[in-house]
Amino acid sequence: MTVSTHTIPPAPCGPFQAAYLDLIDDLRTALHAQAGELLDGIYLYGSVARGDAVPGVSDLDVTLILRHRPAPRDTSMLEALRLALAARHPEVSKIDFDIGTRIDALAPRHLHSWGYWLKHHCRCIWGNDLSRCFTPFPPSRTIALAINGDAVEVLGRQAREIEQLREQPPDAAKIVRRQREAARKLIRATSVLRAEHEPSWPQTLEQHAALFLSRYPAMREQIDFFMVHAGPGGEPDAQLPARLRAFATWLAQQLQDRR
Repeated sequence: MTVSTHTIPPAPCGPFQAAYLDLIDDLRTALHAQAGELLDGIYLYGSVARGDAVPGVSDLDVTLILRHRPAPRDTSMLEALRLALAARHPEVSKIDFDIGTRIDALAPRHLHSWGYWLKHHCRCIWGNDLSRCFTPFPPSRTIALAINGDAVEVLGRQAREIEQLREQPPDAAKIVRRQREAARKLIRATSVLRAEHEPSWPQTLEQHAALFLSRYPAMREQIDFFMVHAGPGGEPDAQLPARLRAFATWLAQQLQDRR
């Protein structure tokens, strides 16, 4: 049995796009001013962190590591701050906060989730850079399961949320955004079916799809459908919730068969 000696590519470190510099400065300033005593570190991940975001289309994805577990008033304050930032920065379609604590991020049981995430996806823009606490990780199915082991439940929840949006007064942009989020989650979640010692580590949706289809070519029509919805633009699609559930059911069966 051969174990790969390759490591996963490092987190992005190139220059930020000019279109997002004011937003990043505002994020740092507002969080430091209102939550500085709570925060251990502020990180960016996703397209803005990589430098390939599309103004007006891409989200701003933020990881916040806190010094301790937040009290209800802390959670409310961070949510109000997130909404205020999003309201004054139309260069992003929305802002997401992914929140954890320092003790959880450094806990040995979270090595393959928080440790991998901070080391290979997150750029520290303020505070303590916990990515320095970890050595580069080799590709492994253990990481895939730590990051996306909840895919079956998440896809089911996303299907329900999209259906609920369709029952409300029409908001095509919001429905398309939720469809895009669900499709991207599904494509990335296919990594849970990777071979134990597969040496590659996909970085893009296209790479995730290609690796998955190399093992499950009969699923091409399903993956092509979700790749279309994972991209920018698009229209509300009444089929999507049912197709999310169907894929989640199939995925659950594959995971059961591999136990």
